[in-house]
Amino acid sequence: MKARSKRYVKDSALAGRKEALPLADAVRELKKLDSTKFDQTVECVMWLGIDPKQADQMIRGAISLPHGIGKAKKVVAFCEGADADQAKAAGAVEAGIDDLIKKIEGGWADFDVAIASPRVMGKVGKLGKVLGPQGKMPSPKNGTVTQDVITAVKEFAAGKVEFRNDTGGNVHAVVGKLSFDEQRLTENIDTFIKHILKMKPATAKGTYVRKVAISAAMSPSVLVNVGA
Repeated sequence: MKARSKRYVKDSALAGRKEALPLADAVRELKKLDSTKFDQTVECVMWLGIDPKQADQMIRGAISLPHGIGKAKKVVAFCEGADADQAKAAGAVEAGIDDLIKKIEGGWADFDVAIASPRVMGKVGKLGKVLGPQGKMPSPKNGTVTQDVITAVKEFAAGKVEFRNDTGGNVHAVVGKLSFDEQRLTENIDTFIKHILKMKPATAKGTYVRKVAISAAMSPSVLVNVGA
């Protein structure tokens, strides 16, 4: 097992308690662990009672948090004509179709999210082997294939969060920065948790939310009691 740093061990001792806390208390506890010299990213992880092997129990989508995540994203847009110009004006680092596809096929990957118009997905499909493994392939399920490309570019460039359950039934997402005040961080996390609760599959059996934890990039996690 990899040895923990002295700072991490100290933070773990400070965190102390193992029981789940109400969200506001959990956020307060997490902010006590801010012992680094940089602004750490905060994540929320939810362990769900779903069967990841069942397609109808997949938890996947995207959400705009009320206070953003403290970081802009680099977005590209697969679209044509005037839409390409408007997409760039809305914040896309690149927009277009044929030239953009060639650029990505040539190895360029300096972007976080790819948005596409349904009209051009026939062409974009050839990038599946490239963008799929990177988690950047446009999909209707997370709002990156849409008729309203311009709005999607604005939202994702501003930090709209994508999420997708893993093979263990965990869903995680960035929910802000440790420098956020307690209220903003609490409201972001609460918004994410409530969104996932609303997505409970009808076929999921037993306890839906098994465990929820929040953590910063270099801190121990703090368990959250969501009462569900």
